[in-house]
Amino acid sequence: MEYTKLGNTDIEVSRICLGCMSFGKAGTMHDWTLDESESEKIIRHALDNGINFFDTANGYSKGTSEEYLGRALRNNVARDRVVISSKVYFNEGRLKRSAIMREIDGTLKRLGTDYLDLYIIHRFDYETPVEETMEALNDLVKAGKVRALGASAMYGYQFHNMQIVARDNGFAQFQAMENHYNLLYREDERELIPICRQMGVSLMPYSPLAGGHLARPTWESNTLRGRTDNVVRGKYDRMEKQDMGIVSRVSELAEKHGCRMSEIALAWHRAKGVAAPIIGATKERYIDDAVKSLDVSLSGSEVAYLEELYVPHPVVGAIDRDPEPGVVLLDEKK
Repeated sequence: MEYTKLGNTDIEVSRICLGCMSFGKAGTMHDWTLDESESEKIIRHALDNGINFFDTANGYSKGTSEEYLGRALRNNVARDRVVISSKVYFNEGRLKRSAIMREIDGTLKRLGTDYLDLYIIHRFDYETPVEETMEALNDLVKAGKVRALGASAMYGYQFHNMQIVARDNGFAQFQAMENHYNLLYREDERELIPICRQMGVSLMPYSPLAGGHLARPTWESNTLRGRTDNVVRGKYDRMEKQDMGIVSRVSELAEKHGCRMSEIALAWHRAKGVAAPIIGATKERYIDDAVKSLDVSLSGSEVAYLEELYVPHPVVGAIDRDPEPGVVLLDEKK
């Protein structure tokens, strides 16, 4: 395993982050999530492979993702050997000060720890003043409940404005960006990613394999997730015709390199300067494949070949307004 520093901090993270949306009580968010025993097996396998970076959220499976992760880590590793990230937004009060203070305590309790290494705002809050949010987050850092701050999918100008408010007020700034980014969705290359690079913010994209579309040569999948995950369908199905050419090129290069398609897709992230793509894993071999991707090097011409067919996509990730209360699954195909 290789490691890198998160943003401008001394927090050292593995170059692969394990996303924990796959863990939690089935039916509370998704039908395909793993139960606690199976979740711990995957988390233990990640630890055995040198992965020390784990990303969850208060809204994943109604808090059971945090609970499963917390207990699995306590059973298998010392707290100071891992980096735990969680999120706030899909909750009552969104990013109001009172909500942030309430939600961090709930997250810490569910995880069974007295601090978070990285606390991420899950989306931009249109109803709360930026100053209120950034001051509240800064107070968590000052109190020792949070070591560093991050943000997730939003528009570039929103992220820039929040960073400037933090800078001008002497507050803690964001050190990581968890945005939607993969070979089938590259809209953030226009504004958000250049801003992150300018500010020294690490990229830790979610959906690096586009919900599995970059891990197999066919669009459809007959797995439980493939049959039931309407969020992935909502994110990607409308661009299937345009994107299948890219999928075919990933398959072609995988054959050339003698590796799996997922390794090519993750190697592309590495070539683009991503610190740690977030992989979701319901099987141990998915972790093995992700780790193997660190040994795959793509040439400049191969990167260009993979990117050549991309066309502009509808925005998926950043939102134009706060969703209705109780909505957690955005972009779901009904």
